Amino acid sequence: MEKVRVGIIGFGCRAYGMTEILLGFDDVEIVAICDKYEDRCENGRKLAQDKRGFNPFTTTNYKEVLSMDNVDAVYIAADWEMHFPIAIDALKAKKAVALEVGGAYCVQDCYDLVSAWEETKAPFMFMENCCYNRDELLATAIARKGLFGRIVHCSGAYSHDLRGEVTGGEENRHYRLRNYLSRNCENYPTHELGPMAKILNINRGNRMVSLVSMATGSFGMEQYVEDRRDTINPHLIGVDFAQGDIVHTLIKCENGETMMLKLDTSLPRSYSREFQVRGTKGLYEQEVNAVYFDGQPEYWSRVEYNEKYKNSAEKYKSMLPNAWQEITQEALDAGHGGMDYVELREFIDRLKDGREMAIDVYDAASWMVITCLSEESIKEGGAPKEIPDFTNGEWKNRPSLDVLDFNEYVEE
Repeated sequence: MEKVRVGIIGFGCRAYGMTEILLGFDDVEIVAICDKYEDRCENGRKLAQDKRGFNPFTTTNYKEVLSMDNVDAVYIAADWEMHFPIAIDALKAKKAVALEVGGAYCVQDCYDLVSAWEETKAPFMFMENCCYNRDELLATAIARKGLFGRIVHCSGAYSHDLRGEVTGGEENRHYRLRNYLSRNCENYPTHELGPMAKILNINRGNRMVSLVSMATGSFGMEQYVEDRRDTINPHLIGVDFAQGDIVHTLIKCENGETMMLKLDTSLPRSYSREFQVRGTKGLYEQEVNAVYFDGQPEYWSRVEYNEKYKNSAEKYKSMLPNAWQEITQEALDAGHGGMDYVELREFIDRLKDGREMAIDVYDAASWMVITCLSEESIKEGGAPKEIPDFTNGEWKNRPSLDVLDFNEYVEE
């Protein structure tokens, strides 16, 4: 395959930015744009025409895109509720699928997605961009070298003040609003879970066995609305939000490790993913891009620790994949500090070369199922919930597969 002809399904803010990146690839042609809103379809058509001179077909019916012979692959960034139906239909239409992240609404959807892929074997990649971020890859490279010893625990968060985005959902036609009004769960687990799952070889020699989730009450959104009652959408005044302000989910793995996820999106704060890797010989902390090893001095003062160890992980930057060794300023500026560009480039290259996708349908199912299982656990007061094995036992035999190849360590 010399050129990949792509249809975009769902054209909100996320798809707009990713389409801009795809339009910069000489080996990609945007041939179709679909959204349930006609103005968004027109925005996509105009973007493709202005940037590359393409005139993509536009429609509000995604099935029309799937019926097009000149569509090789679809990038799906629709409402969370539509991720599974569209992806399943796309696989059955034997289109290559790049599915954006979200959380599942029921376990059966995850089984249906796996079944559709196993039936067709159409190329499928789950687009968890944080797996391609520089920090997470650097930590993974160091872990693969064995410097942290045996990995025991990983933790991370989606800590992001979304109060304005959620409350503006009606005006901006954003699906987050209806989810925050009606659900209480770990609604967006994969930014933190994906990189941890890769480090712990989930679905490839290891698996997630069970989880427990607990949520605080929902106070932040309601306070946010009350403080802005003179300017905010009047339909939200006095409304009860279901989504807890902070949700913690603890996951147990088959090989004895644990993972902790935190959702923190409706209280005042700055953005952070709080990614941390803990091993028997050391740790990685994304907050200060630090490594700390057994035998190094312990500091009682966090300020002193940060001063001593900040950016200490950079010693191992020679191990980063070539995609990050050679990254351009254009790629860094393209979205989320470069990881969107690296992720999309990898999807297109693997598709063209016929290589296995590094984040596959089993990853998608097992990572997204955390949402509906956490919802059940919270409803039952933090009850344990079994995590299905979507590989049907094959996790024991599947070899480890990182999203990118790491280089050898070169001491400076």
